[in-house]
Amino acid sequence: MKLVVLTAPSGSGKTTIARQLLDALPSMRFSVSATTRAPRSGETHGVDYYFLSQENFDQMKDAGAFIEYEEVYEGLFYGTLKSELETAEADTPVLLDIDVKGALRVKREYGDHAYVVFIKAPSLSVLRKRLELRATESTHSVEARLHRAGEEQDFEDRFDHVVVNDVLDDAVAETISQVMEFLLATGSDILSKDPTTDQPSTGNVN
Repeated sequence: MKLVVLTAPSGSGKTTIARQLLDALPSMRFSVSATTRAPRSGETHGVDYYFLSQENFDQMKDAGAFIEYEEVYEGLFYGTLKSELETAEADTPVLLDIDVKGALRVKREYGDHAYVVFIKAPSLSVLRKRLELRATESTHSVEARLHRAGEEQDFEDRFDHVVVNDVLDDAVAETISQVMEFLLATGSDILSKDPTTDQPSTGNVN
């Protein structure tokens, strides 16, 4: 199994880039993460995330259901379910959109079978503006995310490639190019399944 992992500090645009990567390579399977946070407007259980109660999350954790999990912010847990990978076909690459510490664990576990792209904003000041424009976070939450982002950027050299998301179109194109190079180098036939690899139109940064 080959894994493609996009990881980033919150607000850096990885989910937007992940969606467009899936548009470019629709045969790639998306791993839906589990979380204890409440759904945001427009999010769907089982599509964007598996939204779990803390009790259910703890039960699944105790049962060994996660490849990795992390308390990303106080009281908010995220994790990658083993079932999301186990049900994928052996020759189908799986895309993970996960937090930085989770990506470190996946890279340690899967080694060269996992290609991890770290996405970051050009600066913390730009990241602050993006988080504030999202209008989904309190002032306290923005400060907490910025503090964590500073810590997470210290790990960027642990990953396979770093994309600076300054201009979204460019970041999407660079990510698609790097992922396709990895898949070709590892003998994946996903490109033959996806004859059209034109870059998709871009959306808003998440």
